[in-house]
Amino acid sequence: MAVTLTSLTDLAKHGFDDIIDVRAPSEFAEDHLPGALSLPVLNDEERARVGTIYKQVSPFSARKIGGALVARNAARHIEDVLQDRDGGWRPLVYCWRGGQRSGSFATILGQIGWRVETLAGGYKAWRKLIVTALYETPVAPPVVVLDGNTGSAKTDLLKLLPDHGVQVLDLEGLAHHRGSIFGHMGPQPQQRGFETRLAMALAALDPARPVVVEAESAKVGDCRLPPMLWKAMCAAPRISLDAPVEARAAYLTRAYADLTAVPETLIATIDRLRPFHAAETIESWQAMAAAGDFAPLAEGLMRAHYDPRYAKHRARMEAPRHVLPAPDLSPDALPALAAELARAVPAVASEAPCP
Repeated sequence: MAVTLTSLTDLAKHGFDDIIDVRAPSEFAEDHLPGALSLPVLNDEERARVGTIYKQVSPFSARKIGGALVARNAARHIEDVLQDRDGGWRPLVYCWRGGQRSGSFATILGQIGWRVETLAGGYKAWRKLIVTALYETPVAPPVVVLDGNTGSAKTDLLKLLPDHGVQVLDLEGLAHHRGSIFGHMGPQPQQRGFETRLAMALAALDPARPVVVEAESAKVGDCRLPPMLWKAMCAAPRISLDAPVEARAAYLTRAYADLTAVPETLIATIDRLRPFHAAETIESWQAMAAAGDFAPLAEGLMRAHYDPRYAKHRARMEAPRHVLPAPDLSPDALPALAAELARAVPAVASEAPCP
């Protein structure tokens, strides 16, 4: 039986025990349905081999070889990953188009007695829902942008807002990147994977309540923001945190402890700023990093690099801007600041443009 999804929220409503992606590992790595298990019936090499035979020999030869490979891989998955599934197990199986790969695996699982279903149209149909949500549909909730110069604790405050009943969209969390040249947090999702995460986060929002988004550029690391969201952010009213540079420097020293713990990496990252600053400035910053003078380093980077760029970017925004004083960014002060921020959100959201 094939299941047709008409919206991103349909998937959860069906309540499948597992979602199984039988595409090749490289296809899965690029993007997949949320929570899917990767159980490829053809790996990347096998898929390429079958495709070559299909084009250069005959479709029949390709199907014969492919069928043997699918059966062999299916047997391995059943004996390994699926060996503990009981008789009532109900999985959803999908491939690229909902064709032979998912159909073959579903047939084998069905013959065992499991209540297996396939996804009509496969991943391609799912991707169409993502594209519709992100590229063709305006953002429904009123957007409020949390602004402020580098080191204003925007990310930490954003994470505290749900405790006060405020919806948030954590772009840096979704992109697995802190949004600057120093923002590396490990591997980022590929663009399609980021878009699936983003679309699912948007679909979970209450359209009648405002959502707070941290100010970002059009890219978070290597992940590009879709035009609809970027347009909404550019037009949205802003709450700008006004924190002194000393407090911001102290905050950055804490927030980027993972980076300062490896001075060699920090020094190499600073070197990437050479196109923007004089050699003596770069070398001065690198000397601070080597000496462990992280607060003065953070202050120097903000004054000479980040603050001027934020000011230039902010000058291009026409949306209303509300300033929230943030004199203290210590861990003990952030909960009270988050509560004050949460109280300001509804009034600021009322200035958001209609989608």
